[in-house]
Amino acid sequence: MKINFKFSKKIIISILSVLILLGGVAATYSYAGGLMDKKKVPSDYKIGISYNDALKSDKPVIALFYVDWCGYCMRFMPKYKTIEKIYKDKYNIVMINAENPEMKKVVEDAALTGYPTMYILDPKYDNKIHITNGIYGDLMKLRVEFDRYLRIRNLLDKNS
Repeated sequence: MKINFKFSKKIIISILSVLILLGGVAATYSYAGGLMDKKKVPSDYKIGISYNDALKSDKPVIALFYVDWCGYCMRFMPKYKTIEKIYKDKYNIVMINAENPEMKKVVEDAALTGYPTMYILDPKYDNKIHITNGIYGDLMKLRVEFDRYLRIRNLLDKNS
């Protein structure tokens, strides 16, 4: 039996190419699935404490205003979880669903123009600092802002 080697070589190369492609897709899916959170909306994340509990404490607050339909909010949640891990001893970390009727007054006072929106709130000094969303994608820049506020607050504490 005579086999046409050129024809078989093309078929083998095609099959190998498809298998490599499928293997790469499967590996990428598996890798991403292992790293990505299975959460569907920001409310699925249970980050921090309630807003009312945070205001009773002496610590400043990092407050994130979000809505569940916001894709940017969802993409920001893993980073916010990291912020909580880093700053939970220095700040009270809070998530505020802007569509929650119980938070209507807080949301109105925040004068939100988009989501997510983040503030540093400090009831002790009646201070509210808006964190620009231009740096939400850069954890190091966020840390600079959070650490800066802690240094300023420390100076205020020493002078009072």
